[in-house]
Amino acid sequence: MAPPPNLARRRALADGALRVLAASGLHGFSHRAVDAAAELPAGTASNYFASRDALLSAAAERVLELHEEDMAAAHGLIAGPIDREGLIGLMAMSLEFSAKLHRDRYLAIYELTLEAVRRPPLQRTLDTMRDAAVDFTHAQHQALGLGTSREDVATLITLFGGALFTLVTGQAGAVDAATAGALARTMVAGIGSLG
Repeated sequence: MAPPPNLARRRALADGALRVLAASGLHGFSHRAVDAAAELPAGTASNYFASRDALLSAAAERVLELHEEDMAAAHGLIAGPIDREGLIGLMAMSLEFSAKLHRDRYLAIYELTLEAVRRPPLQRTLDTMRDAAVDFTHAQHQALGLGTSREDVATLITLFGGALFTLVTGQAGAVDAATAGALARTMVAGIGSLG
């Protein structure tokens, strides 16, 4: 019988994979580079993830896990219900926070997204993640008393993702609250059920 997996080590490796992707892209991505980024002995990543695809999928899944942790923490600080203006404020805060504090995380996911075009297994992982993100966010909206449909949540996530891409890939540190607020207001204004 095999020993149970060390979840803390798996997370450390996935976090290391995200750091490598953000710093070096796919051309610098290897099991050995991930071991070094995670500050673990050589060969650790290959013991946990037999293939490059498995390691890329673990990195993608870690992004969703971290995103859900951030959303749950933010939700815990908010006394619902909230209205349209409250949603704009939350989205603006999330855009600014993500672009400034988690820039590397999102640079990594953009690398994964582009690579998934050529790797069907990775694309399936990302598609599953997107569905899970929509379900999770929809549940958060419902808990906050917003009448947002699942379809509108999916649209908001698409718009949010495009805005975040622009902010993350622009000049580092150039994101400010006013820009994030204007983008959030425009996104919410485009959703009919929130108007």
